[in-house]
Amino acid sequence: MLESLGSLSGTPWVYVIVSLSVVLDVFVPILPSGVLVIAAATTAAGTSTAADAVGSVRVATAVHGGAPHLAEMFSLVLCAATASVLGDMVAYRLAWRGGDRFDRAIGRSRRLSAAQERLGAALTRGGGGIVVLARFAPAGRSVVSLGAGVAHRTVREFLPWSALAGLAWAAYSVSLGYFGGQWLGTSWVGPALSVLALFAAGSAAVFLMRRPERRAAR
Repeated sequence: MLESLGSLSGTPWVYVIVSLSVVLDVFVPILPSGVLVIAAATTAAGTSTAADAVGSVRVATAVHGGAPHLAEMFSLVLCAATASVLGDMVAYRLAWRGGDRFDRAIGRSRRLSAAQERLGAALTRGGGGIVVLARFAPAGRSVVSLGAGVAHRTVREFLPWSALAGLAWAAYSVSLGYFGGQWLGTSWVGPALSVLALFAAGSAAVFLMRRPERRAAR
């Protein structure tokens, strides 16, 4: 993956691939959109580090480092966050229009039904932070987006939290790839540790979302 992205580094195709993966991830949660974002950031950071090590350090740093390099990371965050919100809203609208169909599908799963009830209660109380947590949890983004549509939550209730969730997730993923590429280069060690950190955030999100259930059970 790193070799393929490396050949596309610095071209618009990187942003196209990342955007498509993030948008479709809400419908096909098995797509490794987070891994792809990390890989893109790692490749960009590793390429910059390698450029700094070749030739004159001052010249390479002036050309490849500094503001242009940070601008590339910012563009990647903006791209991933925008694609995340776009995918959320598409799923939300589809579930809104086909509410009965999606409601029956969710009703067949006890876990999805419970998640839908928690979402409605959380948004009613103004606790939309669950949308942010769900963005890091495995398949949580799909449950939240579809559940919000089925429950007919208003755009005003859902969109701001979706935007915050997408931005937080994108910034975290790009940061993992960036620092991994800066410190460990583009070898398998850096991306592997970054992906583990992403999965750790997902596990922590699941734990925090289940705390109210555990308290109620007690």
